[in-house]
Amino acid sequence: MIAKFILAGMAVILSLSAGPARAAVCLGKSMTLEEIIGVINATRGCERAMKLFEACEFGTSDDIHLGAAVERKCEADFLRRLGAPQKLTYRYEMRGCDRKYENESGTMYRSFTAFCRAEVAQRYSRRALKAARSPSRQPPRLTPPARPWPFPRSPGTPPAR
Repeated sequence: MIAKFILAGMAVILSLSAGPARAAVCLGKSMTLEEIIGVINATRGCERAMKLFEACEFGTSDDIHLGAAVERKCEADFLRRLGAPQKLTYRYEMRGCDRKYENESGTMYRSFTAFCRAEVAQRYSRRALKAARSPSRQPPRLTPPARPWPFPRSPGTPPAR
């Protein structure tokens, strides 16, 4: 009899200790955090990933994981092409997002931070894609002179000594 109570008590404790799987209604169906991250990773491009992030947000600290997936997707468009000064500027803007809500408590502010960081990455991705689409702004090539060097002497010029 006592063994049944102990087993029942342990079953209750174990069922309460297991955290519930967070789910969100995303794309018309209930999806877990890992499934949403998988969908974000499978999308093409930063813009679509950001739209998924906005549609599937939790509004809690779980958005940090979704935002990180969007950042990785967007950074693929531009990060390797940035020079050292641009990378420093990018990191500075990301730290600005981190500092913006660092003194606030609550999971909602972690979500705001994740969105801020994802928006910075999206902005850099847009710039990189726009620059790649626009025609090159290189100066025109200089064409060599019509005659090879040295030019023939003009008439009446004395010969060189």
